[in-house]
Amino acid sequence: MSRLAALPNTSGKLSGLVTEADWHRWKVADLRPYTQVALDAFGPSRLMFGSDWPVCTLAASYPDVLAAARDLTADLGPAECAAVFAGTATSVYGL
Repeated sequence: MSRLAALPNTSGKLSGLVTEADWHRWKVADLRPYTQVALDAFGPSRLMFGSDWPVCTLAASYPDVLAAARDLTADLGPAECAAVFAGTATSVYGL
């Protein structure tokens, strides 16, 4: 991931974590190491939240996925959270 993130024209998506974890027993703490690697590699300005809906519903509800993502990014400042949850996607997709 760090090799991809070294390329200035790449971004990452924080998505699909719950379906890669144990569908019935995952906890936010299980997802934290992967989220941290992505944040360290891309930074909030090049990382965007993706719900992975409807696939995520195999392992969690959409509100649970969103709550987990919010928890996983709780240590970020307001501007960084805004980037992950809206700004990066707006920029990448030209919205």
